[in-house]
Amino acid sequence: MADPSHSIFLGAGGKGRSRRTAQLSLPFANRHGLVAGATGTGKTVTLRILAEGLSAAGVPVFLADVKGDLTGLAVPGDGAAPFARRAAEIGLEDYGPAGFPVTFWDVFGEMGHPLRTTVSDMGPLLLARLLDLPEAQEGVLNIVFRLADEDGLLLLDFKDLRALLAFVGDNAQALATRYGTVSKASVGAIQRRLLVLEQQGGDAFFGEPALDLADLMAVDEKGRGRIGLLAAGRLMQNPKVYATVLLWLLAELFEELPEAGDLDKPRLVFFFDEAHLLFDGAPKALVDQVEQVVRLIRSKGVGVYFVTQSPLDLPDKVLGQLGNRVQHALRAFTPRDRKVIRAVAETFPETPGLDAETAVTQLAVGEALISTLEGRGTPSPVARVLVRPPASRLKPLSPAELQAAIDRGPLFGKYEDAVDRESAYEMLSGRATPAPAKPAGRAGGGRTREGMGEALMKSAARAVGSAIGRALMRGVLGALKRGR
Repeated sequence: MADPSHSIFLGAGGKGRSRRTAQLSLPFANRHGLVAGATGTGKTVTLRILAEGLSAAGVPVFLADVKGDLTGLAVPGDGAAPFARRAAEIGLEDYGPAGFPVTFWDVFGEMGHPLRTTVSDMGPLLLARLLDLPEAQEGVLNIVFRLADEDGLLLLDFKDLRALLAFVGDNAQALATRYGTVSKASVGAIQRRLLVLEQQGGDAFFGEPALDLADLMAVDEKGRGRIGLLAAGRLMQNPKVYATVLLWLLAELFEELPEAGDLDKPRLVFFFDEAHLLFDGAPKALVDQVEQVVRLIRSKGVGVYFVTQSPLDLPDKVLGQLGNRVQHALRAFTPRDRKVIRAVAETFPETPGLDAETAVTQLAVGEALISTLEGRGTPSPVARVLVRPPASRLKPLSPAELQAAIDRGPLFGKYEDAVDRESAYEMLSGRATPAPAKPAGRAGGGRTREGMGEALMKSAARAVGSAIGRALMRGVLGALKRGR
């Protein structure tokens, strides 16, 4: 077995199988990866053991809990007999129950610290995607953001954006010579889209204190990487919102992190579960930008791992950048299924003695075909292995356990109370003072820390920086312009 300080043990062949092992080399963990397979074949457990292994190696992780069954990462498992037998079968001698440091996040502030950004930081491109705006309305949104930049109007939350949209609609004729024609009908259509998103609870995502990326890249007192777990059950009720939130976060990481070069291990590994939602119905321009972000962000020390049912859910240009592959079983019930399986098998490197097309249909639950980068960055031969058992508890935390974990976490009090300071809404309505603070989710109960003030200061700095230097293209496009 490889040195655990340089690789993560993923699995090995059991009795009657090849004794080859599969491991993820930490120096190549930022070369991105894929976890794929049909429903019920073991993808979530593989996601769990990757998060555990990376955390134990000191690598922070961010992932979304789509099904609500990953909160048990925070506590040790029960050492169930089947897990112990699996560990013995694959030669995992040091197996034992273990919990990991988890920071819980929730856009709605119900099952974790509120995860927020400002409207300005989201930018017109991703906001247009979030609102599903056609090209003409996206153009109006760009004008609104340009006006905010040039006139020093901070766009922090929905009421700021609504106020500035109303201003642009009321002054469309006067602004035409400065920015071009603005259709009042387009302004009204955007306002209606904002209302729909607000009724779905999407406005909870916008405001301050905004997320400090340093809180996603932290380690605990034992040197283990913290696992940022985003409660995504409610978020998944609107898949486009879910995909846009994660894409925004990926773009922020690319934009804010400096170049890192080759590292012994990643700064952060980002898992994108239900990855097909990112590309379903996305315009080609956005898909192209995602492909470029994925290609360039690894130089920032960030690994991106897509989790989905079939590799063919991803565009070819994205799939071609995923050097670390874990493929669980696929089932062939129709001629189309067989074509998919054939295409999936062709994405693996040729391995003597292994027919990947046949093997992928024969894999049992918890078994996988794995190929990872090794040596000088070349793909390893495909190994058919039994995936190692998780050390953490499979059963989710109870509501009381979850609340206790949030309350005693290092970030409690930093994000719990929303702050509504003077911004575009107050300036346009002539108000001289900020509106009173509005609680978001569960209130902090007065137990705040200096961290909240620090978060607010950083959020303000980002907003001001946006107003003077991040004019037309933020998020994905702006990041790429600076990264080239």
